[in-house]
Amino acid sequence: MKNILFMKREILLLLLLVLVSTRHYAQEQPDIRSRAYQYFTLGEYARAATLYEKLVDKKKVRTQDLEHIAACYQQINAYEQAENWYARAMQQGGYLPETHWNYAQALKQNGKYDAAKKQFEAYRTKYGASDQLALEIAGADSAVRWIAAPQKIDIRNERSINTPLSQFAAYPWKGNQVLYATEPMDNNMKVSGMTGNAFLRLASANTTAETLALQADNLLSGAVNNAAYHIGPVASTASGEVLYVTRTYPGKDVERFRKDGLKFKKHNLELMIYTKDGDDWTVEPFAYNDVKKYSVGHASLSSDGRVLYFASDMPGGIGGVDIWCSFLENDGKWGTPQNLGSAVNSVGDELFPTIHGDKLYYSSNGFAGMGGLDVYVATGKGNQFVGRQNLKYPINTASDDFSFVVIKSKGTTRSGYLSSNRLGGAGGDDIYSFNDVPTPVNIRLVGTTVNKNTNALLPETAVYLFDKDNTMVSRKLSDDRGAFAFDISADKSYSIRAEKTGFHEDMVLVDAVHPIKDTTLSVVLRLQPVSKPGDKFVLENIYYDFDKYNIRKDASIILNGLVRTLRDNPTLRIELSSHTDSRGSDRYNESLSQKRAQSAVDYLVSQGIDRNRLKAKGYGEKRLVNHCSNGVSCSAAEHQANRRTEIEILEY
Repeated sequence: MKNILFMKREILLLLLLVLVSTRHYAQEQPDIRSRAYQYFTLGEYARAATLYEKLVDKKKVRTQDLEHIAACYQQINAYEQAENWYARAMQQGGYLPETHWNYAQALKQNGKYDAAKKQFEAYRTKYGASDQLALEIAGADSAVRWIAAPQKIDIRNERSINTPLSQFAAYPWKGNQVLYATEPMDNNMKVSGMTGNAFLRLASANTTAETLALQADNLLSGAVNNAAYHIGPVASTASGEVLYVTRTYPGKDVERFRKDGLKFKKHNLELMIYTKDGDDWTVEPFAYNDVKKYSVGHASLSSDGRVLYFASDMPGGIGGVDIWCSFLENDGKWGTPQNLGSAVNSVGDELFPTIHGDKLYYSSNGFAGMGGLDVYVATGKGNQFVGRQNLKYPINTASDDFSFVVIKSKGTTRSGYLSSNRLGGAGGDDIYSFNDVPTPVNIRLVGTTVNKNTNALLPETAVYLFDKDNTMVSRKLSDDRGAFAFDISADKSYSIRAEKTGFHEDMVLVDAVHPIKDTTLSVVLRLQPVSKPGDKFVLENIYYDFDKYNIRKDASIILNGLVRTLRDNPTLRIELSSHTDSRGSDRYNESLSQKRAQSAVDYLVSQGIDRNRLKAKGYGEKRLVNHCSNGVSCSAAEHQANRRTEIEILEY
């Protein structure tokens, strides 16, 4: 199977690796680097990242350690942190070719398609052209156009069932219910070594026919959820009495191989058919499982139940994992699998097929797409499909978008569910409902990007529009006059962020509006220049709890903006200072402010910034910005003005 699936998170795989270490270290305990690499090789990326964080916070850092911590974050879908660490590895030099490729991918996964294209082109110059590279560049070009003009589709995170872990692959079942795969939040359940979370199980949720909102989820009971490893996703017949369940093969007779002194056991996926029998289920394997050679899973049924679609890397395919189908024969048995061919499949991987009428929806990473898995649609029936199309933005994003299932349609409008690990979700993979919606009122959000110090217009500034969940809605570059415009929806709040090299970003919140006619809103984004040593500016809205110096969640959001500024301006060195008001003793205020400044610096370092570029300084009450010194009566607002976090440019 392709390496791309070997390296992806296991809940999206058609291949699960259960890895067992056999390395021995004689009588000495392995050092931190050895243990970090062992976890990394085993695919236990969260554990590995924790150890690598200790190795990269030093004056002399190994490029390989930076590469590994970046790869860890990329594998657990912490794409912004992955970009930070890859950028630092690239700046340090001595990196592997795959690190350059992964850096470009991280930029793409964060929606920075212009920057990703430049890195892919630099990779081509350095290492040569390839078909895959051409696809990535073409995908970046397409994504820029699609994000700048997103389709009018309402997409809602189903937060009533999504958790900080993963939920995905909703499939209609028994009227107003759906089945889906979930990582249960149960500390008593066996956990996966790769994710550190419970193995997948099947759950059901109720839905409303009007809005498709999901509620009241429950794990399925009985034999269908009894297996050692992952269970799910699932497909159902129209009656709901027969389930086609993907699960990790739980037996011991599996392929074995070695790498770097470690022993690996490869557990493929199998498709199991469960039939309702009273209060429980009987089970039989799909006739074409062969767990010693390949995986089979991700089933879906045609509306008449006579064609079974699934994904597999069985012999005879076009790429790594392909979409196949099997026809129900007159004797009630499934016929020999047939590959859907190049009209559907690519040299990459195709997963999560679903059928609605004459439309086949599925996900692929083998065509020119937006990044990760993109959802495609083709038209036809049986094993004959034509007219493959990318569903574009916002169905597809820079992240993995998959398991697109249409519940109902009318004309060109559709509604249903999709799964995604896009930014702004509740957890890892989330279930979203979608609806094609008409737009009775047009709302235009127009704005300008300017230099905060001089009010000069800033052209070609990257401007991002986010919804209330911090999911990117659209992205554009301001024009030669610093102007930009977005179409937004009524009854929704947004935020806008502007970024440009040589400046610290600015963000503006846009409250929901409820107009009865076409409306235009205006904003100005003021970016702070950071290229002149000696310049200072206040980092707004950094707050600490009383008498505390730990970084609160709201403060981390602001500091993440500073991380982006430092990452995108690699020669920038700063002093980060903390200041108090005059209340309390001088010594206490100086000590507390030093701890707060140090905590902020430590946070920046944890996000991939070299400590040598940062200086923490606590000034206490030495640098008041107003008259509120000891013994002077002042208002709460006047004291608040002195309690600030300040940035001074040391070098650029």
